Amino acid sequence: MSAAESYLVRGLRVQDHRFTAPLDHAHPEGPSITLFARELSDPEGKDLPWLLFLQGGPGGKGNRPTGLNGWLAEAAKSFRILMLDQRGTGLSTPVNRQTLPRVGNLAAQADYLSHFRASDIVADAELIRAELGSGPWSIFGQSYGGFCALTYLSFAPEGLKEVLITGGLGPLSGPADQVYQATFERLRRRNAEYFAKYPADRELLTQLMRHVSDVPEFLPTGEQLTPERVQMLGNYLGGNTRFDALHFVFEDVFLDTLDGARLSDNFLATVASYVGRAANPLYALMHESIYVQGAASNWAAARVLAANPDFRPDAAEPLLTGEAIYPWYFEQDPALLPLRELADVLAARTEGWGALYDLEQLARNTVPVAAAVYSDDIFVDREISLATAAAVKGLHVWESADFHHDGIADDGEGIFARLLRLVRA
Repeated sequence: MSAAESYLVRGLRVQDHRFTAPLDHAHPEGPSITLFARELSDPEGKDLPWLLFLQGGPGGKGNRPTGLNGWLAEAAKSFRILMLDQRGTGLSTPVNRQTLPRVGNLAAQADYLSHFRASDIVADAELIRAELGSGPWSIFGQSYGGFCALTYLSFAPEGLKEVLITGGLGPLSGPADQVYQATFERLRRRNAEYFAKYPADRELLTQLMRHVSDVPEFLPTGEQLTPERVQMLGNYLGGNTRFDALHFVFEDVFLDTLDGARLSDNFLATVASYVGRAANPLYALMHESIYVQGAASNWAAARVLAANPDFRPDAAEPLLTGEAIYPWYFEQDPALLPLRELADVLAARTEGWGALYDLEQLARNTVPVAAAVYSDDIFVDREISLATAAAVKGLHVWESADFHHDGIADDGEGIFARLLRLVRA
């Protein structure tokens, strides 16, 4: 382990840590990777107990806060927070189109990525906990971080004092298809809610989809904007404040030019910043694998989409889509183009993933757990979440219709405080 000198960022004490971990924890003598984690605390909180934060994703680096606010401000009253760049992300050994060719051929790359799931993240966390000299610690998992927390409870509960989860109770068994079947139904309702509030945007979206089908429009990064990529703006529907922010994205779509109606640079720049995966290619590569338990995903979201024609780009009144990865991502995103064959290999892979959960261990769990379940979450389905909660002994559910998937961005302090009270009740 190595640690840099601490520094202050607007009232937040920050210290960077680096650790060396085996690529495969079952074979520690093999290749190693670097893990990066950032310690965050109140300047007076240097000796407080640890809280490990597991962010959403998969494939996203830890948050880079620039001050002591939101849920972080509440957590810093009781903890030193360790913000982990999960393996393959951020300042940990990266995984992307530039680094994967060094691993070898497609089969070698797929084998390499089989060590980048929740079970490996948990093993990394336990290695880090030991190197920090911590006893059982508290963890806070948001979205995919909650999936990782359930894996932690399954395979290393001795390392945990208490667990907080927000929007992160995924399915414990079954195929990936069930996730997307639920997702499309919730998305359908969320689209209806949005267009009921902003009815003019209904015709605007239809016009926009037809326009990009007929007229070549290019993002500032050079690639062509397609109807499918316009639909990706549906991720805005998964948030409280982002729901209304989508309306402001649509408000300046078209400009009158010498060539007729064209898309504005403002709109194109917004779309470009939202749909590209250059910063987190691991998200696209590994997204469906987080549900794989025995059966290959075989592009589950694309198969379920085919059974929901109202979400097709050429539907009479096309709908916005949400959090899912489709094969065309690897045809339209320059950062993903070199990874297309690898994505197909991963989608077809059945063996070598390793277990994600131990249902028997979860049924006899003794670690205090509290989870926020958002009633209308379009990313993590309510019914799936409640079924998972019922399978974890002693898990306290706080269900709320006041928040969506990004609840901790809306009232992080209140949500964190409430969950902490629940696990300590």
